[in-house]
Amino acid sequence: MPVPARPSPRRTPTSRRSTLAVPLAVLVVAGAAVGAVTAAAPQAARTWVLVALLVSWLCVAASLITAALLQQRARGAVEAAQGESLALQQQLTQRGAEAAHLVNVTLPSVSKRLRDGAGAEEALAATAPPADHQLRQVLEAFTAELDDAVRREASAVATAQDTARRIARTDRDLDELATATLPAVVAALREGSTADAVLSGLDHPDDAHLRTLTESFVRELATSERRAAAAQAASAKALSRVQAKSVSMLADLRDMQDRHGEEVFGDLLRLDHNTSQLGLLTDRLALLMGGRASRAWNKPIVMESILRGAVGRIAAYQRVRLHCATNAAIAGFAAEGVMHLLAELMDNAANFSPPIDEVHVYVEERSAGIVVTIEDSGLKMADAAMRRAEAAVSGHDTDLASLQGTRLGLAVVGRLAAKYRMSVNFRPSSRGGTGVVVLLPPQLLAQQRDPAPQQPPARHAAPAAPVTAPDPAARASDDTTPGIPAQADPPSATPGGLPVRAPGRTMASAERDRKDRAPAEGGTPAEESARAARDAGAQFGAFHRSRRARDETPGTSPEVPHQTDGSPAE
Repeated sequence: MPVPARPSPRRTPTSRRSTLAVPLAVLVVAGAAVGAVTAAAPQAARTWVLVALLVSWLCVAASLITAALLQQRARGAVEAAQGESLALQQQLTQRGAEAAHLVNVTLPSVSKRLRDGAGAEEALAATAPPADHQLRQVLEAFTAELDDAVRREASAVATAQDTARRIARTDRDLDELATATLPAVVAALREGSTADAVLSGLDHPDDAHLRTLTESFVRELATSERRAAAAQAASAKALSRVQAKSVSMLADLRDMQDRHGEEVFGDLLRLDHNTSQLGLLTDRLALLMGGRASRAWNKPIVMESILRGAVGRIAAYQRVRLHCATNAAIAGFAAEGVMHLLAELMDNAANFSPPIDEVHVYVEERSAGIVVTIEDSGLKMADAAMRRAEAAVSGHDTDLASLQGTRLGLAVVGRLAAKYRMSVNFRPSSRGGTGVVVLLPPQLLAQQRDPAPQQPPARHAAPAAPVTAPDPAARASDDTTPGIPAQADPPSATPGGLPVRAPGRTMASAERDRKDRAPAEGGTPAEESARAARDAGAQFGAFHRSRRARDETPGTSPEVPHQTDGSPAE
């Protein structure tokens, strides 16, 4: 805002005359004094006195005039300096007012226009510029810098908002990826789905990096699961051959126990027991690899036979004391699983208790099912060990990488408990060690029937030597199970010539019976040779026909899924 300057004061003639009045008065007085002195001087010296006085008067006059002029000039300089000072003060006041107006009015107005979206030129055009050139430069520089700052601020705000939206979207994608997508992917791949099938039905994240990461994870996990499944399948197949061989060895050993005398009976029993332990180990590994046990039963097994079969599979069988207070029987489909689970728990209790202490097994029937309690006298489990054992037998964790060293029994217990819905819990034992309580649900129990009259045994076993080894379950199944009606003897061979064994009989005994009947049919050696060739071809064809018929008939299953003649399990 321009401020008018005040006019400078003008010097008047009066002031100039007042400046010359004093020297003139002095000269007049001095002239009068010269006249008076000259008149008073002698006549002879009057001329010289007059001349001297006139010269003096002239000098004084010159001095006074010079002083007056100098004074007048100095006064003019002072007045000029005062005028300039006043002008500078007025100019300074004007600039101060303009600066205050610039700071308080102009700059806020320009800033508001710029922040409202106007450009620098538009803001300057709508503002009255200051009169001072330097202030105008300041205003222009301020407007340009503020316009640039506003633009940068708007860009930064937009970038920050976009970044915040992307971060929020990424957080949502990550949360959904961690809580829903990846668990579903892992479950689908473990069920056998391919990577392409999983990716096609996947809700992909919006972020490109997360999409790439998810696809890479799915494909790598699919490859890993495929390799793990192939390794487990190969291991299970190899173990099935070992299982078949161990079952065949058990059949041969038990057949030898019937055929040989007492002098080798003890050795045969020891071999039988060692082979049973080998079968327990192979079954343990097969179950961990996703396979199945080496035996299966097509009829219910009483609980006492289940317990004795489980005890016969562990090394410290002599330290186990059974207390069975029920006549209930376990259904055939679950008998082997229950037997293996109890064998693992008994073996664990015997291994972690002093070698001179006994392991007691109590069985009682309740409304919720059959309760089996296994108690030892070893050291009590620590809280951390108890929690690990509870987690192992829960069956929730099936990852083989989580297994600790060679302690595989509890992991097998967990898988069997989850498969048959059995409950396994640990607690402190009243005998000072650890107790395990197993609850067998009612759906695993066989329906009780009226017992049929016992049939006399078809053959007599060799007299047993006084050995303390318990009878294995497979051997106990040769007799009629208590509470289960006896069945009629099945035919000894199929129409094609394949040997058929009765339930509970070994393939070795069936094959021996077939060979015993062969000499009774008679015939020449040539006929015997021809009959043997025909029998071999007929057996081979009958084997394939029986396999094809079994595969084509749904709902049927053989008596024992795993053969005992040494052939690998399918």
